[in-house]
Amino acid sequence: MSIPSSVLAAGWIPFVVVLVLTLLFSAFYIRYYMSKYDSELSSTLTAIFALSVTLLTSDLVPVDIFLVSYMKNSDGTFKDWANSSTTRSDLESSVLYAYYALYGIICFCFFILLPFMYFFYEEKEENSTCKSRCCTSLKYLIVFVIIAAVLLLIGAFVPTKSPPSQNSTDWQKIQDLFEGLGSNGGEDAISFVISVLSLFGMLGFVTYTAYGMSALPIELLAGKKSVKKERLAVRSDRESTEGRRQAIRDKYGIGRPASSRDRSRDANLEEEERQLVRRERHLEAEEKSWLRKCLVVLRPLEILFGILSLLLGVLIFISLLMTNIDKAMHGLGYKMGYALPTRHLPNPIDIVLVYCQKVFPLDYILMTGVIVYFVLCSMTGVRRIGIWFLWIRMYKVRPRRTVPQGLLMFCMILMFLILAVNIIVYELTPQYSSFGSQHYLKNSTGTGNTTTYSLEPCTTEASTGECTITRMSLLLTRFFYKMWFFGAAYYFLTWGFLGFVLLGFIVAVVRGRRSAIQGEVDSDDFEESDDELIRA
Repeated sequence: MSIPSSVLAAGWIPFVVVLVLTLLFSAFYIRYYMSKYDSELSSTLTAIFALSVTLLTSDLVPVDIFLVSYMKNSDGTFKDWANSSTTRSDLESSVLYAYYALYGIICFCFFILLPFMYFFYEEKEENSTCKSRCCTSLKYLIVFVIIAAVLLLIGAFVPTKSPPSQNSTDWQKIQDLFEGLGSNGGEDAISFVISVLSLFGMLGFVTYTAYGMSALPIELLAGKKSVKKERLAVRSDRESTEGRRQAIRDKYGIGRPASSRDRSRDANLEEEERQLVRRERHLEAEEKSWLRKCLVVLRPLEILFGILSLLLGVLIFISLLMTNIDKAMHGLGYKMGYALPTRHLPNPIDIVLVYCQKVFPLDYILMTGVIVYFVLCSMTGVRRIGIWFLWIRMYKVRPRRTVPQGLLMFCMILMFLILAVNIIVYELTPQYSSFGSQHYLKNSTGTGNTTTYSLEPCTTEASTGECTITRMSLLLTRFFYKMWFFGAAYYFLTWGFLGFVLLGFIVAVVRGRRSAIQGEVDSDDFEESDDELIRA
């Protein structure tokens, strides 16, 4: 029996809507941070495309969960259209191919498109031609192509753990979890590359997203400093600086040369005074802004979002903590990537999502909200911390001030973090992200050889064919088994994420309220850019 159009519409139409919203969001977000006086169309379009594709991998997760859940009735039986295993397989394959297509495009962006466009802009000079810039970019690109080829070869040919014996205890525990374990070399190669990229993403998740998860609600609740009070404080500092410079000049009088130490102090005070003058000018413009006055009316809404984000952050923290404890107590160990066949400890978000799936599309909206929350926290963390290479700060991410190279690097970091979001979603909601709201009829033999049936949530303990696992969970857990290192690394990095969330909360509270013009004035800026931004 073919898949009813109503099923495809219910699953894929929301995805198309989210796809359009994702494109609009990516375009607005990149344009908002793009430098107004130093930009290039090719870099901007590349960043929008790469960010949109990566966001779509997370957008596909709710569709995947919905489709497997929609196959079954509330009484644990398959719906008429899903009784055929062929029909179910066709539907699962369409989702799986969508994942592979998106991940393939992501690899193309990571190893070819973004590096090429980065070096293409780096070679921009007054007398340079497009041909010379392309040739130079291709030379640098060879390094990234070699890295991609090495990773693909490792994933395709390095021996992995073979499927367990059908009679082994381990196989009895995970027979459905690792359905289709014997994948081919091409799938292993792609899975290995994505796992390596996701591992780097998890390292960034531990820092950027952990801090963003703490800073976002604190910033929304605390708000920004009063423009008027901050302007008066800046004016006071400027007058104090002018007084100290005047004291140095009075010390030597007319015609008497100043010492090298005082000359150095005077130069530093002059630069400080210049920065304070610029800050005062921006604050005066901000104080007269009608947009600023309108945003004051929305302050209660900002506080409400702050409270909601704080509550959601606490729920996510508790859920991840419970999942990690559950894995430590009941997981299959590091040799199987700490896979958790059955949830034993209560997990608030997992329980709520499974329950809400009874009212379509409530769970779809909530799951999308959790993913959006992680993405916003990641973006907040990158903006606040900046782009670093070891101890060297490479770029700052500021509204209307981010140079094209910084924008491409910003986009690449966000891609890493969003790949890690898919891992965290599985860690956060192991039951819901694996089986959705599926139930099955479990039979047991009672007294007198009588058989009784009970309705149970789907787990790996269900008989083969009783439940359908999501393609996302299949991809993750299958590779966790074949190369256990990644599953174990994700598990321990999740503990690190929880620790950094607590540390980030302390830092965010200590830092206090943000400046009313945060990110608009920096010592690296040139004066002409101030006038341009103030007029804008």
